[in-house]
Amino acid sequence: MSLPPSRRRAPLVALLAGDGCSRAGNAVTVVAIPLLALQLDPSPWSVTIAGVAATAPIVIGGTMGGVLVDRFGFRSASIVADAASGITVLAIPVLAAAGLLPIWVLLLLVFASNLLDAPGNAARLSQLPELAALAGVPLEKAAAAQATVSRTAAMLGVSAAGVVVAFASAAGALLLTAGAFCCAILLTVRCIPRSDAPASTGPRSSNREGMLAGFAFIWRTPLFRAVVMMVVLTNAIDIAGATVLRPLYADRTGDPSVLGLMAACIAGGGLVGAAASGLLGDRVPRRPLFLVLFVLAGAPPYVILACEPPLPVALGALAIAGLAGGPLNPLIDSAILHLVPPGIRARVLAAISACVTSAMPLGSFFAGAAVGGFGLDGAMLAAAALYIAVLAATGFGARWREF
Repeated sequence: MSLPPSRRRAPLVALLAGDGCSRAGNAVTVVAIPLLALQLDPSPWSVTIAGVAATAPIVIGGTMGGVLVDRFGFRSASIVADAASGITVLAIPVLAAAGLLPIWVLLLLVFASNLLDAPGNAARLSQLPELAALAGVPLEKAAAAQATVSRTAAMLGVSAAGVVVAFASAAGALLLTAGAFCCAILLTVRCIPRSDAPASTGPRSSNREGMLAGFAFIWRTPLFRAVVMMVVLTNAIDIAGATVLRPLYADRTGDPSVLGLMAACIAGGGLVGAAASGLLGDRVPRRPLFLVLFVLAGAPPYVILACEPPLPVALGALAIAGLAGGPLNPLIDSAILHLVPPGIRARVLAAISACVTSAMPLGSFFAGAAVGGFGLDGAMLAAAALYIAVLAATGFGARWREF
């Protein structure tokens, strides 16, 4: 006897809700950890080192953790990742309340809490194809729903962190993170079926071969090489825009609120775009849609900002870029999930996460150097030119036929 539709959809809904809880919790730490680091050591280096402590383990975890996810099962791995992150984050406010939190202990806990982030995210995303099939939902729509939930959760997490920091403390805000991870675990345990046979059913490879399997699959698959190179380079450009170029543009206007308005336009546009991609589903050819959206989301906002237009025009350009960029991740994710064998799915996803994360600090560094050498407007035009060059180098050819 088949299950009723509500029972078949419950695991997918639980997966999306649990992923949202986890991402909201991580968004809280983005606000709380730098503030707490400054409280413990009021120097710019404390924030810099805290950023390294938050980023480096994502690269390490993405490289090493994917093989464990594939070996022990997606469901179990997501529970373990959320539990480890929740426990280490909870230790921060507890130790702070006891007066036992020097800066080096904070950095160690931040490192530990982020070590399983990439494997945990890969474990949750790896469950999407099977749970979408169980629910009778096209994978494209499920990927769009996941992106929408992720963006919404990040916005809510940052907002909640700001409120708690304002009325309580940065350490207290981390209690929200621990609670969010707890909710994610409960949703997984109660609502997602226990199909925990190891996802990797083939012969056991050595640990080294297992860790490199995700990278090897990317390298020997032309489409994946192109997609990963495109995402790595454009994410570095986007981080440069978010951390260097747009803050300097806002500073040039003399109005501190402009940076917040710019971020809100991009985030709001991205949320609407991700939700709209779910309505389109698989009714629009994926490849032409991806190209059009990539062009709109990439170079135009940098060119427009470099022309120093009136503020409403600049904000409108950013909103359109966010709207166009919103569906890009769901399109990429659905293509990846369609093409990657289940036995190495988590390793490939974690490897992609490691590649993308490792390039982000370079974007900020080179943006600062470009501003110093060419000025802000010149750096923005350079970012636009790089976007066009990346598209020309990676966005065409026979390798995209499978997309």
